[in-house]
Amino acid sequence: MSLLDIRKDECQLDFLSLGSLIHRLDPGVVPFRKARSVDIHVSGGEYNVAAGLSDCFGMDTGIVSAMVDYGIGELVESRVKEMGVKPFFKRFEHNGVNGPNIATVYSDRGFGARPPVVFYNRANEAGAMLKAGDFDWDEIFGRGVRWFHSGGIYAALSGTTSGLIIEAMKAAKKHGVITSFDLNYRPKLWAPIGGLEQAQKTFRAIVENVDVLLGNEEDLQLGLGIKGQDVEKSSKLDTSAFFGMIDQTISEFPNIQAVATTLREVENSNRHQWGAVVWCKGEQSITPVCELGVIDRIGGGDGFATGLIYGFLNGRSLDETARLGWAHGALLTTFPGDTTMAKVHEVEAFAKGGSARVQR
Repeated sequence: MSLLDIRKDECQLDFLSLGSLIHRLDPGVVPFRKARSVDIHVSGGEYNVAAGLSDCFGMDTGIVSAMVDYGIGELVESRVKEMGVKPFFKRFEHNGVNGPNIATVYSDRGFGARPPVVFYNRANEAGAMLKAGDFDWDEIFGRGVRWFHSGGIYAALSGTTSGLIIEAMKAAKKHGVITSFDLNYRPKLWAPIGGLEQAQKTFRAIVENVDVLLGNEEDLQLGLGIKGQDVEKSSKLDTSAFFGMIDQTISEFPNIQAVATTLREVENSNRHQWGAVVWCKGEQSITPVCELGVIDRIGGGDGFATGLIYGFLNGRSLDETARLGWAHGALLTTFPGDTTMAKVHEVEAFAKGGSARVQR
């Protein structure tokens, strides 16, 4: 029996996300100021979930985004197709000088006591130019979609992206689609467009349309204005702060059916303690805590969301659903790049308590 009321009729897509596509330049463990070469990863918080559900879990997925007709856009588009994700793009022409652009994220991996360093060039970003009215949502959802997802980083990119998210969420609900949203509150992104006050106003308007909410206790406090304990003084693995805020969250947003988050205690760049918690319709699930040997931490939270959503879509129990998210997020940190390289049998094995012994 499914935990959520997910459509069981014939649908073109199991999952559809809305967000901005980016390319990430990764010099590995070398800081950028000393770098001589980089790997290029195609990413985006919302896209990473669609890519993981397709490539790892074999689901039919799509991404609604902006695409720019120049070399970098061609690179990004080819990677999207490679991961089996169906594109729904509004296309932009590049003027040959300053855009519109596919955003660039610069991120080394750090090592040991040296943390990863991330910085951005999101100037004249095509994804931030999207606005309500750019897509025919009735036509898209009319083909049949089971789950729709977006996130707080995309909501913060401009004054128009949040309106597009709300438009899409309302259309999704009209078509009986489960909706999810990753709060991902980032103060630096909100500072130019109204800061914390605008972020809370925007998030609260979006979350009124959300069934499944992803976010830790800090996201709930700062992004939604939910009162809670001082998160800086509590252990990152302490579940009491998270569950203690659920009642208020649900009382203010009774439409929410599930809330989930990862728990991560960073010992150094390559060793993390990793767990997860899920609340769904009054039930709670807490995963074990495991020690991760981390190659690349970027995308671990998206990996958790991927496995979690697969569990819901696949009709698993709450404990199985939580463990699938926990396991896939853990495995994703053992690969370079932001998108999955795991296979479903590896996730299932880890979720059931599998080990890292050699597979022969």
